Amino acid sequence: MKAQKILGSTAVGVGIGTLLLPAAALADTTVSPATTPVGGTVVLTTTECNPASGDALFHVTGPDRDENVRSTTAAAGGGLSAELFTAGFTLGTYTVTTTCGDGSNGGTATFTVIAIGATPIGGAPAGGGGKNGDTGVLVTGGALAAAAVAGGTYVLMRRRRRATTAA
Repeated sequence: MKAQKILGSTAVGVGIGTLLLPAAALADTTVSPATTPVGGTVVLTTTECNPASGDALFHVTGPDRDENVRSTTAAAGGGLSAELFTAGFTLGTYTVTTTCGDGSNGGTATFTVIAIGATPIGGAPAGGGGKNGDTGVLVTGGALAAAAVAGGTYVLMRRRRRATTAA
């Protein structure tokens, strides 16, 4: 009977995780291009934020930055966008975290600043973010769900073995 409760609790936990994780993964922020030379310009865009809810706040962190870029510009595909000039940036990878005007999560993305004249391998596509950028959230949720199922299975198998050896 207790094994059924454990499995029931595991199923409820997996169900809740399945419902909540995709919401985090759908927050969509992109940076284009994903790689830019020092002094280049990148466009920060979030399609998750509604311009009617207020400005989007893009928080840029990296090797030598911890700054906010506020956007009031409506993006062509919906949402909000801002341009960021990378003059004075240190070479390296920067993370952009977006907060919408209503306080909701607008997603995260990354971009890399390279030396002037350096050519990135494979060109410079738009920066990963949003649906692809929150892979860590999905991996963590999947690992937690797998651990819950494995733990419930272990307890169930252990109880069955005890019942078999006791009989």
